[in-house]
Amino acid sequence: MTGRGVAGLRDIVQLVQDDLARVEELFDEQIRSDVRLVGEIGRYIRDGGGKRIRPALLLLACRLCGYRGQRAVLLSGVVEFIHTATLLHDDIIDQATMRRGRLSVNGRWGNQVTVLAGDFLYTKSMAMALSQDNLEILRLLSSVTLRMTEGELLEIERAADIQIGEAEHLDIIRRKTADLFSACTRIAGMLSEVGPEREAALARYGLSLGICFQMVDDLLDFTAEEKVVGKPVASDLAEGKLTLPVIFLLERGGARAREVVSSVLQDRGFARVTRDEMLRLARECGALDAARALAERHAQDARSELAGFECSPYREALEALPDFILSRDH
Repeated sequence: MTGRGVAGLRDIVQLVQDDLARVEELFDEQIRSDVRLVGEIGRYIRDGGGKRIRPALLLLACRLCGYRGQRAVLLSGVVEFIHTATLLHDDIIDQATMRRGRLSVNGRWGNQVTVLAGDFLYTKSMAMALSQDNLEILRLLSSVTLRMTEGELLEIERAADIQIGEAEHLDIIRRKTADLFSACTRIAGMLSEVGPEREAALARYGLSLGICFQMVDDLLDFTAEEKVVGKPVASDLAEGKLTLPVIFLLERGGARAREVVSSVLQDRGFARVTRDEMLRLARECGALDAARALAERHAQDARSELAGFECSPYREALEALPDFILSRDH
């Protein structure tokens, strides 16, 4: 993991590549069903790819703490199933028909089928977790799943509300995204029985990493090219979501910024203003720089939580993850 430049995700996760392959095999096993459509959708989701950051995070944290048992693989599959279920439901809520440059599940099969597919994955994840007979981990996963649902409800409740502030937005992204990252690293501490202090440090690492991840996602919605992210630029605002760059734009951009944002929210798109104008305003008032600086602060917070762990290739990999997230272009 040494050398100049930011490590790519493949370099970071190569230490647990064999276990990640087993997670993929587990995914294939668990989506089998007597109902043909379940397997068809499962294969479509699998073939759509994904970074598998959450399973990799759990596996790397386990190795950091010295745990190499098979429970790590199964629980990595559990968190990926939970994450995938939330993506299916999110696409329905957002009326999104594209994901990763191709038709989303709801875009191909419709909302009714997609809701049930998401329910299948959620239920399957809990059944997998139950098979481990660890009540503490099951409680954690159940709590995180509930908080993710609450985060989605909060986001819907505050949709198109230009009064939303940074603290409220941070609460939403903690619930929707960061809590699952935190659960991944906390589970590693539980499996490894590292003790309360180290377990808490791992949980804080995951939480800060997850917040950084979502903040970078919010920035990419503004700055990435459509052909790279696989969806229109600034689509979050068109869907009524006020992310951190927009919140900072409203705080710093004056009357014109409020006019631009309000127009997009009212029109559910860019009928009266252009994406280029909004991006220019966000750059000029420092909204994007402020959002970037906050993401970098959470990345540093994550790295600092690893100081109490022995130096190892696994610690280096976990230290490299925040930099990879900050350097993402999709």
